[in-house]
Amino acid sequence: MATPEAMAAGFDLRALPPAFYEDPYPVYRLLRERWPVRRMPDGSLFLTRWTDLDRVYRDTRTFTSDKHAEFAPKYGATPLYEHHTTSLVFNDAPLHGRVRRLITGALTPRAIAGMEPALIALVDRLLDAMARRGEADLIEDYAAAIPIEVIGTLLGVPPEERGPLRGWSLAILGALEPVLTPEAAARGNAAVTAFLAYLRGLVARRRAAPGDPATDVLTRLIGGEADGERLSEAELLHNCIFLLNAGHETTTNLIGNGLEALLRFPAEKARLLAEPGLIGSAVEEVLRFESSNQLGNRGVAADCEIGGVAVTRGTLVTLCIGAANRDPAHVADPERFDVARSPNRHLAFAAGPHQCAGLALARLEGRVAIGRFLARFPRYAPAAPPVRGGRARFRGFLHLPVRLG
Repeated sequence: MATPEAMAAGFDLRALPPAFYEDPYPVYRLLRERWPVRRMPDGSLFLTRWTDLDRVYRDTRTFTSDKHAEFAPKYGATPLYEHHTTSLVFNDAPLHGRVRRLITGALTPRAIAGMEPALIALVDRLLDAMARRGEADLIEDYAAAIPIEVIGTLLGVPPEERGPLRGWSLAILGALEPVLTPEAAARGNAAVTAFLAYLRGLVARRRAAPGDPATDVLTRLIGGEADGERLSEAELLHNCIFLLNAGHETTTNLIGNGLEALLRFPAEKARLLAEPGLIGSAVEEVLRFESSNQLGNRGVAADCEIGGVAVTRGTLVTLCIGAANRDPAHVADPERFDVARSPNRHLAFAAGPHQCAGLALARLEGRVAIGRFLARFPRYAPAAPPVRGGRARFRGFLHLPVRLG
């Protein structure tokens, strides 16, 4: 069996043993302590310290988000390549800024506050359905259902048409893992193709009958302008896919990871039950302690140094969010799960210009979903061992079976 010491000494994102996916944090700790700027076999760098990640996120002149050069050999001329090189998250200015401004215009504090009643109603319906059964899979029956409905509503996807969305999202995001198998590539390309076909029809319907641009993100993207320039058809369609994917997988993991962490740390669960007003800080601690998105990536646009290591232009850099969020140089007692931790500055939503545009919405979903579940089922307990998702980039569960008490 691979030990953390052995995994750290021979660390390679392209050859991770199964034990790593269950608990990567001992490996991250060793890397952070011994090899914080780790050169991997493919020549890329793996960063684990808070200060290095924060600097890379904010220095957009030295470090680029553009993935054309990186993704061309990985995907070839495929729908996955077209998608990932057109979405705002993998682009620099001007595309990134144009799309981001259009999206954030529909995610104002007022607009997000207006979503809360419908979110509470959705969560309560899901809780009622689980209560009737007495047991549930907290991923399939709960965590995954919430962001699909929220993002589906933001994009104006009719409820009866939302069935394929989660499968498409999982397939497309699964293709971002460090190792892309032929099977994962086939699933991802098929998902992009099907999603684009669906969106073309949805966009045509919305052009004929626009929604309210103050709350309808798709209407904003269709009709909005940033810097006097509208999105091209490809930019529009691929960034709709990005919105669903960004809001689905990470929020599903936030809810699932939070409810599982409270099972693992019963004293903190009891504390939150006794002080429900701590739900906001509890969600921040879940984001720090079990970051839904564990890895980010940048390219080096100019010769520089990182942590005292000389780095040449063109080097690829992996940012380990999961390690940085447990860096003792930044966080006191970082291995302790503390629902009242304050202050709690973490990198779960990245930093700088590419900080997650939907972070306020994700926080709202986490507070409502975890808080209302805990109030309704305070004695929930494991019904079977949880099943991890088996991914390095996105940390979460495939299944989380519980008895509801």
